Amino acid sequence: MPFERSSGLLLHITSLPSPGGIGDLGRAAYEFADFLAAAKQSIWQVLPVNPTGYGGSPYAGLSAFAGNPLMISLDVLGEWGWIAAARLRGLPGSEGAVDLKLVEEKKIPLLVEAAENFLAKKPDGQWQRFEKFCRDEAYWLNDYAAYAVLSEKFQTAAWIEWPAEYRFRWPGAIERLFAEKHHEMAIEQALQFAFAEQWYFLREYCRERGIKIMGDVAIFVNYDSADVWRNPEMFELDGELKPIRVAGVPPDYFSATGQRWGNPLYKWDWLEERGFDWWIARLRRSCQLFDMVRLDHFRGFEAYWAIPAAEATAINGEWVEAPGRKLFRAVEQALGELPFIAEDLGLITQEVDALREEFGFPGMRILQFGFSSRGAHNYLPHRYEANTVVYTGTHDNDTTAGWWTNGATEIEQAAVREYTGAKGDAVVWPLIRAAATSVADIALFPVQDILELGSEARMNTPSIAHGNWSWRLAPGALTRIQAEKFAALTEVADRDGAAEN
Repeated sequence: MPFERSSGLLLHITSLPSPGGIGDLGRAAYEFADFLAAAKQSIWQVLPVNPTGYGGSPYAGLSAFAGNPLMISLDVLGEWGWIAAARLRGLPGSEGAVDLKLVEEKKIPLLVEAAENFLAKKPDGQWQRFEKFCRDEAYWLNDYAAYAVLSEKFQTAAWIEWPAEYRFRWPGAIERLFAEKHHEMAIEQALQFAFAEQWYFLREYCRERGIKIMGDVAIFVNYDSADVWRNPEMFELDGELKPIRVAGVPPDYFSATGQRWGNPLYKWDWLEERGFDWWIARLRRSCQLFDMVRLDHFRGFEAYWAIPAAEATAINGEWVEAPGRKLFRAVEQALGELPFIAEDLGLITQEVDALREEFGFPGMRILQFGFSSRGAHNYLPHRYEANTVVYTGTHDNDTTAGWWTNGATEIEQAAVREYTGAKGDAVVWPLIRAAATSVADIALFPVQDILELGSEARMNTPSIAHGNWSWRLAPGALTRIQAEKFAALTEVADRDGAAEN
């Protein structure tokens, strides 16, 4: 679908300076929305909001449908009467990086306590909405709740280590689980309801201020997830339910040995026979949560890199064709106009471009990639078409200041100065201006860039398993002066929604 000329900021929910040690859907989220409005921005891009597993990567979610309970604001639950304010003392603060282990240790027991209070009190209004939520979302909610309860029960790294009766979902065992663990499952359902309530209140607040939330859908799902446990027949698994081949990408800009992600691959023929019902349900839910959806690793919908599960790296894989055209036709027929953006970075073929163009999905361009050689100039503004989303960098890149200091070569630095007219090392805002004033319909910037932060603020380093996803915005870092500066650029670049057609 066509998008209006606009711009926005990339900041994941967990990066907000919320009390409790991790960003959440409470006051800091609303304050960030206010900053976006003051800066005349109309898009807030977030990463996947699903519950995360080991390492905290939002691209390794425990469910493709559920929300991350750690994003629930305990302060808001206190305002709802779910938990007493005194119980929230002693939580980690709003400053510093996310210590996920500490957050889980301190916050999860309080979330459970709040959910138990809600289930006991059954407050009018909310209780009726909760019952409706459970009915409407039963197609994923019940299995996710069962998965979460079993994960807590067995305290193991993955469902593949559970006893056979649960691993293979023997009917009798699952029936007993639903009967014997009804209360524990209700707690998980209540937490998902709390996430949904807080999410939709925030989304409405953003909508009233002209701000669209852009979400992110990872093409593959985590092996240790409710989705694979519930639907093993949908994936390339052997008789013991272990992956036969896994996902990744071949050697590229980020890694000489490629990236072995380890996600199980879909049985696309099985999905096609069912009319892609699982994918339609997944993308329908994404469109319920978000106004715009970024499709991560879009090229995998045309062809994906299949790696034998026994391989330690991604080198010895092969490209396998995927039925992306049939999939998107089915989704379009079910959902109507598709507000999708294609993450088309990496090794992109003519077939991938043709798939994206057929459905009108804008592709992505990253300024940091554009200065290394003449062959990289497709990433520079003078080569863009309007149906494009331009970034200075994404969550997978170093910050622009960090890239300039630690990653850019002398050739790249000279090219940046020549292209932007930047003097010395003051290059971050000249690059922001180059993106904002380009012909691309959408310009997006990591918050770290408008603050000119260095590598210490990097969100993720691909192919590095530890130390990612923990950066948080400092309280008070976004000021009125910064909003005015960004608003002035947005106005002159005709991205404020006031430009004449």
